Amino acid sequence: MNTTQPTLFLGIENLIKSLQPETISEERKAVLQPLIEFIQLKVSNNQDIRINFICTHNSRRSHLSQVWAQTMAYHFNIKNVFCYSGGTEATALFPMAAKTLENSGFEVRTISEGKNPVYSIKYAANEHPIIGFSKKLDDDFNPKSEFAAIMTCDSANEACPIVLGAEKRIPITFKDPKAFDNTPQQAEKYNERSLQIATELFYVFSQINS
Repeated sequence: MNTTQPTLFLGIENLIKSLQPETISEERKAVLQPLIEFIQLKVSNNQDIRINFICTHNSRRSHLSQVWAQTMAYHFNIKNVFCYSGGTEATALFPMAAKTLENSGFEVRTISEGKNPVYSIKYAANEHPIIGFSKKLDDDFNPKSEFAAIMTCDSANEACPIVLGAEKRIPITFKDPKAFDNTPQQAEKYNERSLQIATELFYVFSQINS
């Protein structure tokens, strides 16, 4: 395991310290293993690592995954990791997903308003922000080749049996917190999903040897 970076925002650093990757089941670890192998092969060959997290609407799970993956790569000092997200259609990054990240210690700023707002999401003072907005998986913002396509929801996984340009297609699906929108449990369930994603991606990047 690599040494950790000390320069994440304190709130994120404290959250990471509270994660419990030992609670991940062996069955779930098997689901995560192909992503570990993809990253490890790239690291071993000194190649750039491009990961595109894909969901139907690119509004919740794919963004949470993109942000946490980029953060964990930085935390474990794994270089040349570039994380993206996309959907089978474009809608908007759901405000509660952005708020959940903000509550986890990220600096979230709205760059532009409208039907599909654009957010700046920072995890460390000296690092370039992640630009969050809803887009189709083949948007010009995303890579065209030499990337892993991570299918974060069942419907996108079924709708996209082939992702053009992807070197590897890996289903790692999560339950949709959208089911709790406009309920008293909304904030709790979004946080629960974000923590699951953070924990699993912590585990993934902790397994990489550089």
